[in-house]
Amino acid sequence: MVSLRDIKSRISSTKKTSQITKAMQMVSASKLNRAENNAKTFVPYMDKIQEVVASIALGSKDVTHPMLVSRPVKKTGYLVITSDRGLAGAYNSSILRLVHQKIQERHSSKDEYAIIAIGRMGRDFFRSRGANIALEITALPDQPSFSDINKLATQAVSLFSDGEYDELYMYYNHFVSAIQQDVTEKKVLPLTDIASSNKLTAYEFEPSAEEILEVLLPQYAESLIYGALLDAKASEHAARMSAMKTATDNASELIDSLTLQYNRARQAAITQEITEIVGGAAALE
Repeated sequence: MVSLRDIKSRISSTKKTSQITKAMQMVSASKLNRAENNAKTFVPYMDKIQEVVASIALGSKDVTHPMLVSRPVKKTGYLVITSDRGLAGAYNSSILRLVHQKIQERHSSKDEYAIIAIGRMGRDFFRSRGANIALEITALPDQPSFSDINKLATQAVSLFSDGEYDELYMYYNHFVSAIQQDVTEKKVLPLTDIASSNKLTAYEFEPSAEEILEVLLPQYAESLIYGALLDAKASEHAARMSAMKTATDNASELIDSLTLQYNRARQAAITQEITEIVGGAAALE
């Protein structure tokens, strides 16, 4: 039978755990507000640069660029955005499960794909399986700026331009709301799905459309990666907030259960003592 001291010790340790998870929930909620705002404010920029790129690329049939043309696929790049820490529910596992599934379906050899890992959880996952990690970055701040991933984004685009891989897919959690984050697969390169939903705008080019695209297309691809990172960070904070809230609620339920068990055990001990006293007094009569 569990002693009263053991039950009381479990109640005390669970209360301390509950205080920690509650604090982590509040911290994540605070970070989420800023991360969500960062992701939303980046959307107008992405919409405008997509409109400009689409107008230039599709506005003239004579304009071509290697980043706009599909080529035979000999090797595929997978850019995977995860977190550096756990305690975020299924945030990381859902992404890694999907990427692993896609790799198993598409490739029979590790030489047919390369991983670009943003986040320690994804890097460690693929490193433990012997995958080829072409690029990696960890320890990003909770509110990353473009300069934090500028080098990686530039190198990721350059690897495609240099023919290291022939297509690049990106996987991340898309932020829908504080309680919903959708695992998303997005083809970054080549830019074959660049058509804007808005009406194309006619521009006058100086010096030429080809030279403008030479500069603008890599910037657009890099912006896609940065926008996905902002989206993923908002999802990460939301997932961690939800996970810590669930942990806090579970701790509260456990405390209530242990308190009830403690009171019953204490009542039983008191009843036993009274019975022994009464029995001893009756024996003396």
